[in-house]
Amino acid sequence: MPVNIKTKLGVNAYKIDPESHIAINHDVCKTKCTVKFCTFVCPARVYTLGDDGLIHVEHDGCLECGTCVIACRSDALTWKYPKAGQGVQYRFG
Repeated sequence: MPVNIKTKLGVNAYKIDPESHIAINHDVCKTKCTVKFCTFVCPARVYTLGDDGLIHVEHDGCLECGTCVIACRSDALTWKYPKAGQGVQYRFG
């Protein structure tokens, strides 16, 4: 029986770093980015557009795929891997 993506992602473990490995330059994002691609392409839905017009980041659910960096055309997003031993720990089952 095939397993859906939510079930597969549910077996992953996360060691959450209190310091985010994702940073957004909100000045650049607000002035240069008309379509907030990061809110559409992130498979973990880490990015949301708030009522304040700013992109909000929930870094603790990041899958570390880097799709957001590729999609950000305005270079408003800075992404790096979490510190050693932190972040997602993929489990295959």
